[in-house]
Amino acid sequence: MKIVIIDGQGGRMGGLLAEKIKKAAIPEAEIYALGTNSAATTAMLKAGADYGATGENPVLVNCRDADYIIGPLGIMAADALLGEVTPAMATAVGQSRAMKILLPVNKCSQHVVGVTDYSMSELTEQALSYLLSCIQGTN
Repeated sequence: MKIVIIDGQGGRMGGLLAEKIKKAAIPEAEIYALGTNSAATTAMLKAGADYGATGENPVLVNCRDADYIIGPLGIMAADALLGEVTPAMATAVGQSRAMKILLPVNKCSQHVVGVTDYSMSELTEQALSYLLSCIQGTN
């Protein structure tokens, strides 16, 4: 099972996600850390991701056969994450057959109405819970 985590800036969200998914001990899971910059990739690898790569092309290539793509809502919006998400990256995420688990971070000119402002830890915990329910077939 290929789980792609995409994150940018400092990689805090992606690092928390990688750590929590590893602790959940999903034996068939391979975690691909795709950073929009090297700091984000490094943070996710340090947190336990199995593979890591940085930049646009790794996102384009790895979204093709991902089972799950997890990251901030901005990964589906061109120029999001302070411009780190290119239009091609947003398209690759949007067109992927993977189940997308998007965390609603109300920053960078994006606000999701009706969403409570959760801490990063709470958001990543909710994402993990949803991922596990998908894998177990209860969602």
